[in-house]
Amino acid sequence: MVTSIAIKRLFESFSELDSAIRGLRATTERNGQGNKVLDGRIRVYEEMLNKQKALALALCAYATLGNWNEVTRHIRLINGLSTMLRDDARELLSGLRPATKSPPDELMLS
Repeated sequence: MVTSIAIKRLFESFSELDSAIRGLRATTERNGQGNKVLDGRIRVYEEMLNKQKALALALCAYATLGNWNEVTRHIRLINGLSTMLRDDARELLSGLRPATKSPPDELMLS
């Protein structure tokens, strides 16, 4: 029961990540910020998500067989991909944010 709940949540997180990637693609296209480098990175995110889904399906098969060593291994692989994706997306998004000007010192003091 606990395993099925965890697997359900895992696939829900993939759905959320898929929505986020589609949103990023739509935002960059809408804002005219699309370019080959950005498109390439988004494509890598999509590939990473697809790899996570494939690993999760294999995880389910191993869980059904009771092969907990492989389940654990697949969880680590999925988590590693998630961490890589999150860190790279943060870096990407920080480059997309418009630079904000700091107020002059005299305005900060008033």
